[in-house]
Amino acid sequence: MKRNLYVSAAASVVLMAGGPVAAATAASADTARTVPAATAARGDVTAEAAIAAALKNYPGVVESLDRDGNVWHVDVITKDGKGHAEPEVDAATGAVTRQNVDTGEDSSEHKELLAAKVTAGQAGKAAVAAHPGQVWTVEWDADDNGKAPYWHVEVRGADGKTWDASVDPTTGKATAQSDSDGDSDSDSDGGNG
Repeated sequence: MKRNLYVSAAASVVLMAGGPVAAATAASADTARTVPAATAARGDVTAEAAIAAALKNYPGVVESLDRDGNVWHVDVITKDGKGHAEPEVDAATGAVTRQNVDTGEDSSEHKELLAAKVTAGQAGKAAVAAHPGQVWTVEWDADDNGKAPYWHVEVRGADGKTWDASVDPTTGKATAQSDSDGDSDSDSDGGNG
């Protein structure tokens, strides 16, 4: 009861001395003290940040990135093409867990990926520039049917719909593959799209 009396008296003084702006600032400061630090500081790890975290943990070239609920699954190929790892990045904290490290890869299988001028991160940025939203999936697509390799990028718009793009690995130009209703191969449990 005494606390309420003191808060009311302090608010009256603030209103008289500084007006509504000062009162709003004082209220925000009081609210900030009552919100748990973890909630106030929690941020969502973007695709770009997940790529950076994965590459810091396992240097190389990102072959694919996929958001599955609260985890980013990343496939990284070493720059010589002989190593492969599948780090997982926590989408809330950015913590990296290294999964399935293999050093017996055939480097010829990754020749086109390693020669690409446009990285997975750059492909994601190009897709978002063409269609605003959040990158949800980036995948190197090198079909064996003679089609030129490209980056396949899924962007989730604010409306929850997924936009699929093909990004040229040489020029970085993003073109629409198709519009969909939000259904995709990746899990949308994260609710952050």
